[in-house]
Amino acid sequence: MIRIEVPATSANLGSGFDCLGLALTMYNQVWMEEADGVEIISRDGLSIPVDESNLIYWSAKKLYERCSRRLPGLHIEQQSDIPMARGLGSSSACIVAGLLGANRFLGSPLSMQELVNLACEIEGHPDNIAPAFLGGLVTSAMEGGRVHSISVPVSPKIHFAALIPPFELKTEVARGALPEEYSRRDAVYNLSRSALMTAALFSGSLENLRVAVQDRLHQPYRMKFIPGFETVIRMSYELGSLGTYLSGAGPTMISIVDDEGVKIFREHAVAHMEEMGISGWRLEILETDPKGARICID
Repeated sequence: MIRIEVPATSANLGSGFDCLGLALTMYNQVWMEEADGVEIISRDGLSIPVDESNLIYWSAKKLYERCSRRLPGLHIEQQSDIPMARGLGSSSACIVAGLLGANRFLGSPLSMQELVNLACEIEGHPDNIAPAFLGGLVTSAMEGGRVHSISVPVSPKIHFAALIPPFELKTEVARGALPEEYSRRDAVYNLSRSALMTAALFSGSLENLRVAVQDRLHQPYRMKFIPGFETVIRMSYELGSLGTYLSGAGPTMISIVDDEGVKIFREHAVAHMEEMGISGWRLEILETDPKGARICID
């Protein structure tokens, strides 16, 4: 049996819609082995599909089919710290785990690049997939069915305070709220800030982050699905956030903080939100995962 560890991911980072992503220190762990038939177990009691519709199994089967091989079955056990439908890449983590495991069982016929391409074919866009595979801060573009990605480290001065609400938001709902077209002004606005975001996170240029998270392409349309969105934004800046953005399609919101900000958020963030009438949210202080998904032998 092999164990696969896949990090959570935060996509978009405000301005980098569908092209920027970040791997974080929160994990989905999956134990897999070939078997006769399908057996899927949740080690942490999380309600997950236990038939062939399970995304880990489905992704593994997709790779077997791509390699013209029949999948006899899999024994899968899953334990995940990544909350589902919260904008932290839970679906991407399952896809990546399934593909990595299947590729290992078949003797690694697909390269990492081919795995990333197949995963994005399944997921539809690379902003979560690429950092889940590669780790770090990842910029991605798709061209002719191929994903072009570069991973760079994030400055050690930077940490991430994830504010996770007690409710879910399905990606298809949040994506369905977006307009079909944008103005040139809004496109340029986001292009400039996404470039600034990449440089700021890499270099540790903290003073630029509040501008870099600004966005006109997705957050203004998705905020209506998140009760207290503007209040949480205001609260985060009152506590010293360097820049706060909607993680992926939401509803989790992430504040970029320095060392002092970590202390302040731990001591005051949840209580401060409750004082403002926003209850049930939890705080996770996360770092950048530099390595991405990996296979371990238990």
